Amino acid sequence: MSYFLQQGFFVLRVRYLNKISGGLRRLRYTLQGMKVGKGTTLPRLKVTWPHQVSVGDNCLLEHDIYFKYDGIWKPGPIINIADRVFIGTGCEFNITKGITIGNDSLIASGCRFIDHNHGTEPGELMRLQNGAEEAITIGQNVWLGCNVVVLKGITVGHGAVVAAGSVLTKTIPPNEVWGGVPAKKLKDR
Repeated sequence: MSYFLQQGFFVLRVRYLNKISGGLRRLRYTLQGMKVGKGTTLPRLKVTWPHQVSVGDNCLLEHDIYFKYDGIWKPGPIINIADRVFIGTGCEFNITKGITIGNDSLIASGCRFIDHNHGTEPGELMRLQNGAEEAITIGQNVWLGCNVVVLKGITVGHGAVVAAGSVLTKTIPPNEVWGGVPAKKLKDR
């Protein structure tokens, strides 16, 4: 009997409760200015400025993604996610200048995107200094493995693959496989 009870609760949760709560979340964020495409359901998210986020059609987002626009209010969006993109659990978008993710890309759990730095001039507190800011671009059909860190100004070319745990400090050309800390080219696809 417990098998049927467990299965019943699973069906109830997956088919009905998740869809209802996802729909309510979508409505809430849409009313706050977030753009959410057709076929995209929003899980539990953390969002500082919803109007700065645009998510395309048929995207699959897992829970606990953090969309942090690191600045004061201004028109948006600056976090632009195209169609059919997968973003895994616990990813962080710490963005000041901008990020674009192309169609059909896969962003595994725990990835971090940071498009700015702090200044490091002596004689003044680093936390008070402005640093460099440069947008990040992720091409189409890109796969970033778990816990990849993408730093300011990086472009990842179409069809590139980045190994889990890598730190991207250089732009990656299309159709190459990179990995390591800092990441370097491993091979062509």
